[in-house]
Amino acid sequence: MLGLTIRDERAGRPLGRRSAPGRGAVRVTPPAPRSWPTLKLTRPSLEGAWTRIQQVMWPLLLVALGVGLYELSTRLLPLADRPISLISVQGDLQYIDRASVQEVIQPYVDDSFLSIDLAGLRTDLVDMSWVASASVKRVWPDQLIIHLDEQLPVARWGGSTLLNNEGMAFEPGDMSRFEDLPRLDGPQRAKRRVMRNYQQFNRLLRSYGHGISRLELRDRGSWFLTTQDGIEILLGRDDVVDKMQRFLTVDQLMLSERRQQIERVDLRYSNGMAVAWREPPAEAQSGE
Repeated sequence: MLGLTIRDERAGRPLGRRSAPGRGAVRVTPPAPRSWPTLKLTRPSLEGAWTRIQQVMWPLLLVALGVGLYELSTRLLPLADRPISLISVQGDLQYIDRASVQEVIQPYVDDSFLSIDLAGLRTDLVDMSWVASASVKRVWPDQLIIHLDEQLPVARWGGSTLLNNEGMAFEPGDMSRFEDLPRLDGPQRAKRRVMRNYQQFNRLLRSYGHGISRLELRDRGSWFLTTQDGIEILLGRDDVVDKMQRFLTVDQLMLSERRQQIERVDLRYSNGMAVAWREPPAEAQSGE
Protein backbone atom coordinates (compact mmCIF):
# COMPACT_ATOMS: atom_id res chain seq x y z
CA MET A 1 0.00 0.00 0.00
CA LEU A 2 1.49 3.24 -1.08
CA GLY A 3 1.59 6.15 1.33
CA LEU A 4 0.13 9.39 0.09
CA THR A 5 1.71 12.62 1.05
CA ILE A 6 0.24 15.89 -0.09
CA ARG A 7 2.54 18.84 0.15
CA ASP A 8 1.61 22.40 0.16
CA GLU A 9 3.72 23.96 -2.49
CA ARG A 10 3.54 27.45 -0.93
CA ALA A 11 4.59 26.52 2.51
CA GLY A 12 6.66 23.43 1.75
CA ARG A 13 5.06 21.53 4.62
CA PRO A 14 3.06 18.33 4.60
CA LEU A 15 -0.61 18.87 4.47
CA GLY A 16 -1.19 16.24 7.08
CA ARG A 17 -0.12 18.69 9.77
CA ARG A 18 -2.38 21.54 9.03
CA SER A 19 -2.15 24.67 11.06
CA ALA A 20 -5.03 26.59 12.42
CA PRO A 21 -6.67 28.83 9.90
CA GLY A 22 -5.43 32.47 10.10
CA ARG A 23 -7.78 35.04 11.58
CA GLY A 24 -5.74 38.07 10.70
CA ALA A 25 -2.40 39.31 12.08
CA VAL A 26 -2.45 40.07 15.86
CA ARG A 27 0.62 41.66 17.49
CA VAL A 28 0.83 41.78 21.23
CA THR A 29 3.04 44.64 22.52
CA PRO A 30 3.86 45.47 26.13
CA PRO A 31 1.95 48.46 27.58
CA ALA A 32 3.66 51.83 27.26
CA PRO A 33 4.82 53.38 30.56
CA ARG A 34 2.39 55.87 32.01
CA SER A 35 3.58 59.45 31.71
CA TRP A 36 3.23 61.87 34.71
CA PRO A 37 3.13 65.65 34.42
CA THR A 38 6.50 67.23 35.26
CA LEU A 39 6.99 70.42 37.38
CA LYS A 40 9.65 72.74 36.08
CA LEU A 41 10.95 75.40 38.50
CA THR A 42 12.19 78.40 36.61
CA ARG A 43 14.65 80.95 38.12
CA PRO A 44 12.01 83.61 38.79
CA SER A 45 9.92 81.15 40.73
CA LEU A 46 12.92 80.08 42.82
CA GLU A 47 13.78 83.72 43.64
CA GLY A 48 10.19 84.44 44.58
CA ALA A 49 10.09 81.44 46.90
CA TRP A 50 13.38 82.50 48.57
CA THR A 51 12.06 86.03 49.01
CA ARG A 52 8.94 84.72 50.73
CA ILE A 53 11.07 82.57 53.02
CA GLN A 54 13.21 85.60 53.92
CA GLN A 55 10.10 87.67 54.62
CA VAL A 56 8.98 85.08 57.12
CA MET A 57 12.37 84.24 58.63
CA TRP A 58 13.78 87.73 59.22
CA PRO A 59 11.01 88.86 61.61
CA LEU A 60 11.36 85.61 63.48
CA LEU A 61 15.13 86.05 63.75
CA LEU A 62 14.74 89.65 64.93
CA VAL A 63 12.22 88.63 67.55
CA ALA A 64 14.50 85.84 68.73
CA LEU A 65 17.46 88.22 68.86
CA GLY A 66 15.48 90.80 70.82
CA VAL A 67 14.32 88.22 73.33
CA GLY A 68 17.88 86.96 73.71
CA LEU A 69 19.28 90.44 74.28
CA TYR A 70 16.58 91.23 76.79
CA GLU A 71 17.27 88.08 78.74
CA LEU A 72 21.01 88.77 78.62
CA SER A 73 20.57 92.37 79.81
CA THR A 74 18.32 91.36 82.69
CA ARG A 75 20.97 88.92 83.86
CA LEU A 76 23.98 91.25 83.41
CA LEU A 77 22.43 94.53 84.59
CA PRO A 78 22.53 93.72 88.30
CA LEU A 79 26.22 92.83 87.93
CA ALA A 80 27.11 96.12 86.14
CA ASP A 81 24.97 98.60 88.11
CA ARG A 82 27.09 99.30 91.17
CA PRO A 83 26.90 102.10 93.74
CA ILE A 84 29.09 105.10 92.88
CA SER A 85 32.27 104.96 94.96
CA LEU A 86 34.11 108.09 93.75
CA ILE A 87 33.09 111.47 92.31
CA SER A 88 35.96 113.58 90.98
CA VAL A 89 35.55 117.34 90.32
CA GLN A 90 38.08 118.80 87.87
CA GLY A 91 38.77 122.26 86.48
CA ASP A 92 40.82 125.39 87.13
CA LEU A 93 38.56 126.77 89.84
CA GLN A 94 39.31 130.22 91.24
CA TYR A 95 35.91 131.60 92.18
CA ILE A 96 33.70 128.49 92.46
CA ASP A 97 33.09 127.46 96.03
CA ARG A 98 33.74 123.71 96.38
CA ALA A 99 31.29 123.48 99.26
CA SER A 100 28.55 124.79 96.93
CA VAL A 101 29.50 122.18 94.36
CA GLN A 102 29.23 119.50 97.04
CA GLU A 103 25.72 120.68 97.90
CA VAL A 104 24.65 120.32 94.27
CA ILE A 105 26.16 116.84 93.96
CA GLN A 106 24.85 115.51 97.27
CA PRO A 107 21.31 114.52 96.09
CA TYR A 108 22.87 112.30 93.40
CA VAL A 109 25.38 110.46 95.62
CA ASP A 110 23.04 107.60 96.49
CA ASP A 111 22.21 106.82 92.85
CA SER A 112 23.82 103.81 91.19
CA PHE A 113 26.34 103.87 88.36
CA LEU A 114 23.78 103.34 85.59
CA SER A 115 20.72 104.96 87.10
CA ILE A 116 22.24 108.37 87.94
CA ASP A 117 20.69 111.24 85.97
CA LEU A 118 23.73 112.77 84.25
CA ALA A 119 21.68 115.38 82.36
CA GLY A 120 19.94 116.53 85.54
CA LEU A 121 23.23 116.79 87.43
CA ARG A 122 24.81 118.78 84.61
CA THR A 123 21.83 121.17 84.51
CA ASP A 124 22.06 121.77 88.26
CA LEU A 125 25.78 122.50 87.98
CA VAL A 126 25.36 124.96 85.09
CA ASP A 127 22.72 126.81 87.11
CA MET A 128 25.43 127.83 89.57
CA SER A 129 26.36 131.48 89.05
CA TRP A 130 30.09 130.96 88.46
CA VAL A 131 29.81 127.88 86.23
CA ALA A 132 30.10 128.65 82.52
CA SER A 133 29.87 125.02 81.35
CA ALA A 134 29.93 121.55 82.87
CA SER A 135 30.41 117.99 81.68
CA VAL A 136 29.60 114.79 83.57
CA LYS A 137 30.66 111.29 82.48
CA ARG A 138 30.77 107.78 83.90
CA VAL A 139 34.05 105.89 84.30
CA TRP A 140 33.71 102.12 84.56
CA PRO A 141 33.02 100.50 86.89
CA ASP A 142 31.85 102.91 89.63
CA GLN A 143 33.30 106.41 89.20
CA LEU A 144 31.97 109.78 88.07
CA ILE A 145 34.09 112.61 86.63
CA ILE A 146 32.78 116.21 86.63
CA HIS A 147 34.63 118.94 84.73
CA LEU A 148 33.70 122.57 85.40
CA ASP A 149 34.62 125.70 83.43
CA GLU A 150 34.39 128.97 85.32
CA GLN A 151 32.99 132.22 84.11
CA LEU A 152 35.66 134.66 82.95
CA PRO A 153 34.68 138.07 84.39
CA VAL A 154 35.64 140.85 81.98
CA ALA A 155 33.58 143.82 83.08
CA ARG A 156 30.85 144.97 85.42
CA TRP A 157 27.34 145.55 84.13
CA GLY A 158 25.45 148.00 86.28
CA GLY A 159 25.83 147.57 90.01
CA SER A 160 25.34 143.84 90.72
CA THR A 161 26.14 141.97 87.52
CA LEU A 162 29.28 140.85 85.73
CA LEU A 163 29.79 140.17 82.03
CA ASN A 164 31.92 137.31 80.73
CA ASN A 165 34.00 137.47 77.55
CA GLU A 166 30.96 136.58 75.43
CA GLY A 167 28.79 139.34 76.85
CA MET A 168 26.72 136.99 78.99
CA ALA A 169 25.64 138.38 82.35
CA PHE A 170 25.89 136.55 85.65
CA GLU A 171 25.59 137.58 89.30
CA PRO A 172 28.53 136.58 91.51
CA GLY A 173 26.87 137.58 94.77
CA ASP A 174 29.79 139.55 96.16
CA MET A 175 30.82 142.44 93.88
CA SER A 176 33.41 143.92 96.21
CA ARG A 177 36.26 141.95 94.58
CA PHE A 178 35.50 143.33 91.14
CA GLU A 179 35.48 147.09 91.66
CA ASP A 180 38.59 147.43 89.46
CA LEU A 181 36.91 145.93 86.40
CA PRO A 182 35.65 148.35 83.71
CA ARG A 183 32.00 149.28 83.99
CA LEU A 184 29.75 148.83 80.98
CA ASP A 185 26.24 150.24 80.72
CA GLY A 186 23.45 150.21 78.18
CA PRO A 187 20.04 148.73 77.38
CA GLN A 188 19.56 145.20 78.70
CA ARG A 189 19.14 143.80 75.19
CA ALA A 190 22.48 145.31 74.09
CA LYS A 191 24.85 143.48 76.46
CA ARG A 192 26.64 141.54 73.74
CA ARG A 193 26.90 144.55 71.46
CA VAL A 194 28.44 146.64 74.25
CA MET A 195 30.88 143.83 75.05
CA ARG A 196 31.95 143.51 71.40
CA ASN A 197 32.66 147.27 71.16
CA TYR A 198 34.45 147.21 74.51
CA GLN A 199 36.78 144.45 73.32
CA GLN A 200 37.44 146.29 70.05
CA PHE A 201 38.11 149.63 71.76
CA ASN A 202 40.29 147.95 74.37
CA ARG A 203 42.55 146.39 71.75
CA LEU A 204 43.03 149.79 70.08
CA LEU A 205 43.63 151.75 73.27
CA ARG A 206 46.05 149.28 74.87
CA SER A 207 48.40 149.51 71.90
CA TYR A 208 48.68 153.27 72.58
CA GLY A 209 49.03 153.04 76.36
CA HIS A 210 45.38 153.73 77.26
CA GLY A 211 42.86 151.65 79.19
CA ILE A 212 39.06 151.74 79.51
CA SER A 213 37.42 152.67 82.77
CA ARG A 214 33.84 152.95 81.49
CA LEU A 215 31.87 152.43 78.29
CA GLU A 216 28.25 153.41 77.93
CA LEU A 217 25.69 153.02 75.16
CA ARG A 218 22.90 155.50 75.70
CA ASP A 219 19.28 155.16 74.65
CA ARG A 220 19.69 157.20 71.46
CA GLY A 221 22.61 155.03 70.32
CA SER A 222 25.47 157.35 71.27
CA TRP A 223 28.68 155.90 72.71
CA PHE A 224 30.56 157.46 75.64
CA LEU A 225 33.93 156.14 76.80
CA THR A 226 36.11 157.10 79.75
CA THR A 227 39.76 156.11 79.78
CA GLN A 228 41.71 155.10 82.88
CA ASP A 229 43.38 158.51 82.67
CA GLY A 230 39.98 160.09 83.22
CA ILE A 231 39.54 161.39 79.64
CA GLU A 232 35.93 161.40 78.45
CA ILE A 233 35.55 160.52 74.77
CA LEU A 234 32.28 161.27 72.97
CA LEU A 235 32.01 159.00 69.92
CA GLY A 236 28.47 159.60 68.68
CA ARG A 237 26.51 156.88 66.92
CA ASP A 238 28.23 156.08 63.61
CA ASP A 239 31.72 154.96 62.57
CA VAL A 240 32.83 154.79 66.18
CA VAL A 241 35.89 152.62 65.47
CA ASP A 242 37.16 155.02 62.80
CA LYS A 243 36.63 157.94 65.17
CA MET A 244 38.58 156.18 67.91
CA GLN A 245 41.43 155.57 65.47
CA ARG A 246 41.39 159.28 64.58
CA PHE A 247 41.73 160.22 68.25
CA LEU A 248 44.65 157.85 68.76
CA THR A 249 46.48 159.24 65.75
CA VAL A 250 46.11 162.84 66.96
CA ASP A 251 47.00 161.74 70.48
CA GLN A 252 50.32 160.31 69.33
CA LEU A 253 51.15 163.36 67.23
CA MET A 254 50.02 166.21 69.48
CA LEU A 255 48.41 165.21 72.78
CA SER A 256 50.50 162.50 74.38
CA GLU A 257 52.65 164.94 76.40
CA ARG A 258 49.59 166.87 77.62
CA ARG A 259 47.34 163.88 78.22
CA GLN A 260 46.89 164.68 81.92
CA GLN A 261 45.43 168.06 81.04
CA ILE A 262 42.72 166.69 78.72
CA GLU A 263 39.25 166.54 80.22
CA ARG A 264 37.09 165.63 77.24
CA VAL A 265 37.46 164.80 73.54
CA ASP A 266 34.46 165.25 71.24
CA LEU A 267 34.66 163.06 68.12
CA ARG A 268 31.12 163.66 66.90
CA TYR A 269 32.45 165.55 63.89
CA SER A 270 32.83 164.04 60.44
CA ASN A 271 36.46 165.09 59.90
CA GLY A 272 37.75 166.56 63.16
CA MET A 273 37.49 166.65 66.92
CA ALA A 274 37.30 169.12 69.80
CA VAL A 275 39.41 168.94 72.96
CA ALA A 276 38.33 170.39 76.30
CA TRP A 277 41.15 171.05 78.77
CA ARG A 278 41.01 170.68 82.50
CA GLU A 279 40.87 173.81 84.61
CA PRO A 280 44.20 174.45 86.38
CA PRO A 281 44.09 174.14 90.17
CA ALA A 282 43.03 177.27 92.07
CA GLU A 283 46.38 177.52 93.82
CA ALA A 284 48.22 177.58 90.49
CA GLN A 285 45.94 180.37 89.24
CA SER A 286 46.47 182.49 92.37
CA GLY A 287 50.21 181.95 92.18
CA GLU A 288 50.33 183.31 88.67
